[in-house]
Amino acid sequence: MAFADSYSLTLRRMRPADTERVLDIWLNASLQAHHFVDDEFWHQQREAMRSAYLPMADVWVAESHTTIYGFYALHDDTLAAIFVCPEDQGQGVGSLLLDHAKQQKSAINLTVYQKNKASYAFYLRHGFSVDREQTDPHTGEREWRMVYQR
Repeated sequence: MAFADSYSLTLRRMRPADTERVLDIWLNASLQAHHFVDDEFWHQQREAMRSAYLPMADVWVAESHTTIYGFYALHDDTLAAIFVCPEDQGQGVGSLLLDHAKQQKSAINLTVYQKNKASYAFYLRHGFSVDREQTDPHTGEREWRMVYQR
């Protein structure tokens, strides 16, 4: 049984009181998944996440008994973020979040670093396909732009 099933996670829109927990999940998961990008880059982005990126997106959290385990952020048709607390990854939380995001839009696009092979495989398993290759202007890392069409 997956974590998402056994802990009866519920999804709801993010509230202002959730901000610190969401930022902690984002930072810790980013540091783990993007080991090829200097850690300082992620620490420097925290305030931009708080003041710009989260407020302009439609953000949903997965929680159980008031504990948030992951979140996703949609900005128009772009999945701008999807992150699960590192110790809870691989247990269905990300799939639950992504399935919910896919119900919100008939088409979604996202970018994923080419070196982040686990996330790339995750998106492929969930019906995304590569649309093009590009370079992230902030890190210089190569990434895939992926799309999902219902």
